[in-house]
Amino acid sequence: MSELGHARRRARQRALELLYESSMKDRPATVVAAEQSVPPDPYVTTLLRAVDEHRVRAEELITQQSHQWALERIALLDRLIMTLAISELLLDDAPPMAVVLDEAVELAKTYSTDDSPSFVNGVLAGCVPFLHA
Repeated sequence: MSELGHARRRARQRALELLYESSMKDRPATVVAAEQSVPPDPYVTTLLRAVDEHRVRAEELITQQSHQWALERIALLDRLIMTLAISELLLDDAPPMAVVLDEAVELAKTYSTDDSPSFVNGVLAGCVPFLHA
């Protein structure tokens, strides 16, 4: 993996951590990030802003593609990982789709349950055709 790839992986991990913290505190992620003693990497900030901008659309897609599962029933980390990935794919200069999906699955492997990687992969794969519709 290139240095850019490693940097973006770390940025996605940090963005997920901040999204989780913001969910626990019920505060906007950009506010939580601004309160950190060390400012987040610029790509972390880009990701958090993308989530703020695209959260409603991402959650609609997740709900549509997670057949029989209400959004509230999906594990918080899985929901945040998928929202992050969809938001990143909606960036004007988004990384390749395969990279973002692979990184989402890796986040699910690291931070969530044994069943989460396949669930996240399946839901995101179902969302992709509708991202730019």
